[in-house]
Amino acid sequence: MNMNIISSYLQFLRTSRCYTQDDLAKRLNVSRQAVSKWETGSTLPDIEILLKISKLYNLTINDILEPKILPQRITDFDQISAIPEKELKETLDQFDTNSLAIALMGASPEVNNLFEKILPGIDFETARNHIGRVRVECVEDMQNQIIFMINLQAIDDEV
Repeated sequence: MNMNIISSYLQFLRTSRCYTQDDLAKRLNVSRQAVSKWETGSTLPDIEILLKISKLYNLTINDILEPKILPQRITDFDQISAIPEKELKETLDQFDTNSLAIALMGASPEVNNLFEKILPGIDFETARNHIGRVRVECVEDMQNQIIFMINLQAIDDEV
């Protein structure tokens, strides 16, 4: 369960239905600050609120905590170079250095060079050396999380 994905998805669900944070807070009988905390990833809604959210959006709680977004822009991590650099940087800024370094462990040299170009303040080699070995599943999971965020952003831009 990734807080970045859940918080972004909660924000996407709200904005795609043209609710303000105040609107959603009133519908759920919570404060606007609570909604803000969910959308920034500071906290998660408790189970009772998740149930209300799931009913409001006609989703299951599992759909909210593990969202599935149909691919909109890319389906494979190596396709990431097709995303404009400015948009890609905005998406990548949502991830920490270790997460990015892990995702790059299974990427092509082209993608590694792209990340180094648009994120020059990060020393990926040092990060990889510090992390050491990771399971292939961990690399794939991080790559899929980045793909998800890119695709979520594409859907959000359409709304």
